[in-house]
Amino acid sequence: MSALDTFPIAQKWPATNPAVIQLYSFPTPNGVKVSIALEELGLAYEAHRVTLADADVKSPEFLSLNPNNKIPAIIDPDGPDGAPIGLFESGAILIYLAEKTGKLLGATPAEKHRIIQWLMWQMGGLGPMFGQLGFFVKFAGSEIEDPRPRDRYVNEARRLLAVVEGQLDGNDWIAGDYSIADIAIAPWLGALDFYGAKDIVGWDDLKNVPAYLDRFVARDAVQKGRVTPPRDG
Repeated sequence: MSALDTFPIAQKWPATNPAVIQLYSFPTPNGVKVSIALEELGLAYEAHRVTLADADVKSPEFLSLNPNNKIPAIIDPDGPDGAPIGLFESGAILIYLAEKTGKLLGATPAEKHRIIQWLMWQMGGLGPMFGQLGFFVKFAGSEIEDPRPRDRYVNEARRLLAVVEGQLDGNDWIAGDYSIADIAIAPWLGALDFYGAKDIVGWDDLKNVPAYLDRFVARDAVQKGRVTPPRDG
C-alpha cells in the first residue's frame, strides 16, 4: 500500500514514484516558489501539471487537498514522524520544506524569524498587490475606464518596490543569506514583465531590484524550477 493511497488527488494525478514528494502546481509566481525551493534543497519530487482551469483546480480531487482551489500544493509521503502530509499555501510549504531540510531558513532563531517576516510580507503584500496590478494592466480589469482602481495598484506596487529597493541597499539577498524569502519575493518581481507593467511602476528608475532579480534568475535551481511543471502539457 502506498502512502498516497489515502489522498484522492493521486487518483487524478497518479504518481510515478509515490515515495517522493508530489508537487501539484503550474508555473505562476506562486507555483514556482515551491518547485524552485525543491530544486534548491535537492529534494526528490515529482511534478504534476495542474492548470488554472476549473476542471483541474475545482475538481473534487484537487479540492480534497486544497479546499481553496489554488496551486501549489504538495504531498510529502515522509512527513513528520514518517507519516504522509498534504499541504497547501506556498508560504506554508516553503517553511515546511526549509524546516524539513534545515536549509534556507537561517542559522539562528533570530535569522529564521527575520526571514519569515519577509516571507509574510510577500504573502500579505507583494503577491496580492502585484496580482491586482496585473489584473488591471493585462487582464479583464484593463477594460475598466475608471482609472482609480488601476492607479491604486500602480501606486502600491511602486511603494512595495521602494521597500525592496531599500532593503537591498548593500545586500545581495533580502534577509541576509539566500533564503526562502528570496524564493517567495523574486518570482513576483519577475511577474511585472509578464504583466507588461515595468514602465508604469518605474522599473528603470530602480538600481538594486533589477540586479537582485538577475542574480536570482541566474541560479541553476531557479532556471529549472521556474519552468516546472511545464506550462504546456
